[in-house]
Amino acid sequence: MNKVLENAFYYLDNFHQVLQWIGERYSDLLNEEERGFIERFPLLPQPARALFVRMVMRKGVLFRASKLTYAEIGCTHDAAQPLSLEGWIEHDPVLTLDELFDLLQKPEIGKLFQLAAHEKAARKAEQLEALRERHEGSHRFSAWYADSGDHVYHVRAKALCDRLRLIFFGNYHQDWSEFVLSDLGVYRYEKVEFPPSARGFRSRRDIDDYLELHACRERFHEGEDPLAVLASLPPPSPDNEWLASRRHKLLFQMGQQLEKLRDWDGAFKVYRDCCYPGARSRAIRVLEKDEQIGLAYEWLRKAQEAPESEAERQHLLRMEPRLRRKLGHVRAAARKPTPVARLDLSLPMPETEWWVEGVVRDHLWREEAPVFYVENTLINSLFGLLCWDAVFAAVPGAFFHPYHHGPADLHSADFHRRRASQFAACFAQLEDGRYRETIRRNLALKQGIQSPFVYWGVMDEALLELSLSCIPALHMKKWFERILADVKANRSGFPDLIQFWPGEQRYNMIEVKGPGDRLQDNQLRWIDYCAQHEMPISVCYLQWA
Repeated sequence: MNKVLENAFYYLDNFHQVLQWIGERYSDLLNEEERGFIERFPLLPQPARALFVRMVMRKGVLFRASKLTYAEIGCTHDAAQPLSLEGWIEHDPVLTLDELFDLLQKPEIGKLFQLAAHEKAARKAEQLEALRERHEGSHRFSAWYADSGDHVYHVRAKALCDRLRLIFFGNYHQDWSEFVLSDLGVYRYEKVEFPPSARGFRSRRDIDDYLELHACRERFHEGEDPLAVLASLPPPSPDNEWLASRRHKLLFQMGQQLEKLRDWDGAFKVYRDCCYPGARSRAIRVLEKDEQIGLAYEWLRKAQEAPESEAERQHLLRMEPRLRRKLGHVRAAARKPTPVARLDLSLPMPETEWWVEGVVRDHLWREEAPVFYVENTLINSLFGLLCWDAVFAAVPGAFFHPYHHGPADLHSADFHRRRASQFAACFAQLEDGRYRETIRRNLALKQGIQSPFVYWGVMDEALLELSLSCIPALHMKKWFERILADVKANRSGFPDLIQFWPGEQRYNMIEVKGPGDRLQDNQLRWIDYCAQHEMPISVCYLQWA
């Protein structure tokens, strides 16, 4: 029996762990309200603490006592009293009609407001719209529904707990369920050292800037005018690269929205000040749409001197002929892609369920030359197993807590630079042959632990041994170097299949395209890269006979 089932208060223990973690590592950054909560919460009776955590873990801030029935807590109303005295919840709050509707079920609404038969049959939203004309203002729940026999609580400390959750996780998308999944054994996490120097939030300003940034992000995603949100955006963080990267990501999204609104000048100004990958090529495209062709070409030529990534280089190559033509320049000679082997197959369409890659895999399979569908899983997994220690190095802003799926700065432009020495040590093993033992050891020792690179459902000993015997270390090094050059873009686009010839210690990667399919940009980049470095790769075009 797991400890979640053994301990009815497992969720409360986890909440205490969060408070202890924050108190030990961030006490110097907390405000008076946060510090007071961490000090006083453990002093409350256990049922009160448990009820509070149960409410905090659920969505919303308004709850009916009848919906908060937990055997380990007992009487909900008794458990709520100490929380009311602390001011962390409010008993019988004032509610708008909309808030009341969220708490009531349709039969209760019909009875409470004495709806006619046709009104009872209407949808809840229609009932609400009709009742708005008859009922104005806000009232306490007991005034709205005097004979309900129920109590309603408003969790006033929800925003406080959300801040504490932010300080612990370093983001708002992870929630308290992470603890439950960990306790149940669904997720396992790498143990990372947390020295004070590795804290993601280094000052109170960092926390406040994140909160302001999050508020702006919420307003933007709710459809508010991007320029109005932009005016409220906090200034760039001068000494927190992780926080600055989040700001640039939001700027990029705002630029995209301004493009959709055809506000070329606004979009250009946002992209101009944005360091998010792709912002510069979008700025050039916006100038072109705004018919500022000369300035667009100036930006393009400057970008071509030092492209930020292969993706940007590809976009620039596509834009250049169009801009040159509009300016009346002589057409430049097009760069020919490196030739790639082509395999054309004409096969009968299977009568049972099928998928294109599976059909080609089964057709090419030989006892002496097995074929595997791996797509992005194999090379990423080999990289993750070799470079495990580098990926999980405790650099500032990378890890906030013990429940991490990967570094918080994984997609930052400086992900490699901040761990350069650790990755260099891993790559050195590809030179002297130690990489095989490291990869085998990590496959066994780290089995099932969360990683942004390793696909445990795909990697097994058989596939691993074929890979280590048939793929040269030099080819692995080239793949890994390209992944590190742009983690976000280069973790995808790998060919669908890989075929091994163990007797000859060689392999071939195969990208499969069915009728009507075409190669995507990231696939083209990987194919060209492999061909340039003389790594065996081919494109298979399947037609149905």
